[in-house]
Amino acid sequence: MPKRLSQEPQPIVATLDDLATLADYSLMDTLNCDPEGKANGADHAPRQVFSGHYVPVIPTPIENPEYVAHGKDLFRELGFADSMAQSGDFVSMFSGDLAHVPDSMRKVGWACGYALSIYGTEFYQQCPFQTGNGYGDGRAISVLEAVINGQRWEMQLKGGGRTPYCRGADGRAVLRSSVREFLAQEHMHALGVPTSRSLSLYVSKTEKVRRPWYSEGSHSMNPDVLISEPVAISTRVAPSFIRVGQLELFSRRARKKEHPKAMEELEKIVLHLIDREYGDVIDQTLTTAEKVVLLAREFLNRLTSLVANWIRVGYCQGNFNSDNCAAGGFTLDYGPFGFCDAFDPQYQPWTGGGRHFSFLNQPMAAERNFHSFCSAVRPLLAAHPYCLRQLDEIEGEFPKVMQQQMEKMWSAKLGIDAFDAGLFSELAKLMMQTPVDYTLFFRELSLVPDDIEPLKTSFYRGRTYALDPEGIDERWSAWLTEWKSLTQSRSCDELSSQMKLVNPKYSLREWFVVPAYQQAAAGNYALLRELQEVMTQPYAEQSKDVEKKYYRLKPPEFFDVGGSSHYSCSS
Repeated sequence: MPKRLSQEPQPIVATLDDLATLADYSLMDTLNCDPEGKANGADHAPRQVFSGHYVPVIPTPIENPEYVAHGKDLFRELGFADSMAQSGDFVSMFSGDLAHVPDSMRKVGWACGYALSIYGTEFYQQCPFQTGNGYGDGRAISVLEAVINGQRWEMQLKGGGRTPYCRGADGRAVLRSSVREFLAQEHMHALGVPTSRSLSLYVSKTEKVRRPWYSEGSHSMNPDVLISEPVAISTRVAPSFIRVGQLELFSRRARKKEHPKAMEELEKIVLHLIDREYGDVIDQTLTTAEKVVLLAREFLNRLTSLVANWIRVGYCQGNFNSDNCAAGGFTLDYGPFGFCDAFDPQYQPWTGGGRHFSFLNQPMAAERNFHSFCSAVRPLLAAHPYCLRQLDEIEGEFPKVMQQQMEKMWSAKLGIDAFDAGLFSELAKLMMQTPVDYTLFFRELSLVPDDIEPLKTSFYRGRTYALDPEGIDERWSAWLTEWKSLTQSRSCDELSSQMKLVNPKYSLREWFVVPAYQQAAAGNYALLRELQEVMTQPYAEQSKDVEKKYYRLKPPEFFDVGGSSHYSCSS
């Protein structure tokens, strides 16, 4: 798992001018601009975009931006000086003002369209024109690509104002959702889960918008009040932001022959994806058809590994549509996500998500997204029957590969050499019937207890504890004995050390985040920054004060509370 560096490298990027020397706009330079787009980027009203890979858009700066936080670990990895996050020109750029960036940077950003499939079914009605030509980055605007230490990074503002894909909305993100995404991305990276990253977070001291949300202590499933919230802009960073839904958009156009360059645009976006995300594993001298087959194989491996990692750390994406599925195989779009408290296979933080996107249904949702991916690239293989057969075989392997990844993950969490179906089945039943806190239970198990008493610190006895507590204690004891019989090949210390590398001590629970963003809205960022520090060291044994505050069961009064246990997509 990622460890903090004992010595920080010397920053190579100390000013925005330094960063400007690393700018390299591959997407705008190699892909097709919307022919109806405006070169100056003044393009903020909803409209149909019929062709092209991107639309030039000028972000809309937030008023009177104030520094909230920056991704310290990411800054260190990129060689950025921490001081840059609060320098005037950096703050201006990453709060939406590109007017005064250095000459080698561009004063216009870009937004991209994509299609939507929900659980493998194509949808069009989310587009305001019912055509699929108006759905895409409604408030996400990329402002920079830079090559840093040989790695390409795209930097994208979340909440940067309206684009042609805004569907009539205001293009803004509120501080609440921005804090959640800012913290979650860096937490997931520290957990060892592939993810987009958090560069910076700025809030407006004067600009607010109204959003539906939950009243204090509300148990309503959906928001029951309209509140005024500060607007913010967070900058997320990834090698690219190409989504499965993006490939689908161009594939649908090619399939329907919607314009003369439709097939060409599909091929260009797929080859661009390979260059950006798979250039180190796919030989550039191969034909397009051969590249597509290798892309499918590699994406299969990345996607199955990703979802197994989500479940390892107790994460539920909540809304795993194809447009929220990064074609690079990492976690993207922290909207209605959540981390499990009490273990529940059907855990779903989003009120609109349904069981098909719930915690242990995520492997099935991933399979549907992989089907959408394969369908999207299939037109490129129409003249290559052998490659088509290979693609079909790879698609058919998804359930087997996903199962292998899941069994490997469960074995690692349990510290056993090979997956034991009987042992796991009984454990799953016990975790639900007791029930147990997902993070606390596996961390306590990682200490290799002699009996079940230490495990009971993870039991939510006050909720739905089994009707026969003595009987379930006996079952827990029997299970622990069987588990220990399968781990005897290693010493307790060796086993514990190994298990603690995959079973985090701390996870970003929503009831930790709520007071952090509430205090931030009042101008107090101390708790947010404390959470950032704790949650970027999720496997570490931290101070006793941190343990007392963050290594504990969810208090009973926080269960079933709107905005904490569940929430809508509004942000």
